[in-house]
Amino acid sequence: MSDATLDKEKIAAKGLKGIVAADSQVCDVDGDLGKLIYRGFNIHELAESSTFEETSYLLLLGELPTATQLKEFTELLIHHREIDAPVLDCLKSLPPSTPPMTALRTAVSISGCYDPLAEDNSRAANLEKSVRLTAEMATITAAFRRLREGLEPIAPRKDLSHAGNFMYMLNGTVPSEDATRAMDLILILHAEHGLNASTFAARVIAATLADLYSAVTGAIGALKGPLHGGANTEVLKVLMEIGSVDNVASYVETTRANKGKFMGFGHAVYKVEDPRARHLKALSERLGKETGDPKWYDMSILMERLVRESINRYCNVDFYSASLQHYMGIPGDLFTCVFATSRIVGWCAHVLEQLADNKIIRPSSNYIGAPERHYVPVSQR
Repeated sequence: MSDATLDKEKIAAKGLKGIVAADSQVCDVDGDLGKLIYRGFNIHELAESSTFEETSYLLLLGELPTATQLKEFTELLIHHREIDAPVLDCLKSLPPSTPPMTALRTAVSISGCYDPLAEDNSRAANLEKSVRLTAEMATITAAFRRLREGLEPIAPRKDLSHAGNFMYMLNGTVPSEDATRAMDLILILHAEHGLNASTFAARVIAATLADLYSAVTGAIGALKGPLHGGANTEVLKVLMEIGSVDNVASYVETTRANKGKFMGFGHAVYKVEDPRARHLKALSERLGKETGDPKWYDMSILMERLVRESINRYCNVDFYSASLQHYMGIPGDLFTCVFATSRIVGWCAHVLEQLADNKIIRPSSNYIGAPERHYVPVSQR
């Protein structure tokens, strides 16, 4: 192949890294400065002052709500917490061995069959469905957790916040103030993160003018992959494997010597500290003290220091999310479902944005296969 031919060829960007695929007003992720912005608001301010309901309104509608708007939005979320009986029956029919994200993906798809607005692609209908899905995802996740343990699902309560009700349905008891705040924070911090794999998948599907349920089902499928949504589950597995603070140093040394990967460290975008991590770290410490079992936090903080000294990498949002959710009584294999229960808002915000100025997403590829050739009958091969 000549140099002239090479000059004319486009070079494929593996994983579309560095490719700008959309203009968006939803989120700004600045990996060099370690900044995360939701519609103009720094994640630190939202984490310190906002609630998941308020943040959801912001992401879906573009502005922080007034008190009246927040009340109406919260009431709509509460209204949609109940899931249709056929969706619950579907969950009950699944074998207990079903992976949680598979159950969530299936239930969301089934839910669309019973939504009278499912095929209505107007903005008003999609906003209504976005709120419905945001409410339902928590109920579906909690119901599946209970069912696979041989327990009856717990009906949602109207007097609890979205985070508090989610914890109540998961564990069967009204959570403490710190546990409720921990869930609220997890939901806020995971709600949106630009054109990640699952969000891009949702936009690609929505761009074909498929329904919102199809777009969200596809996004759940993308998040299910361990390279995207399962990192905090892997962090918890590592902590369980290490077992105690005394074993952390030897684990870091061995992993480093074997050129292994430290789960929960580094990020595809952030070159500095993940701005979400510090908030989960603080709550992990508080819940460790509250539960009387600070070991998992103590192990995490030591590992963070040793890995930082060893390979000069910062921990990401998944690292302290693992110990925090463990303190909250959430099984490790359910962590990605909690992630999806938060990210549903970001997915829907991007679908709404995509449809507002839609063009089907159809990238090109470089063909690197055989040159054109002639068919030979099977008898002559």
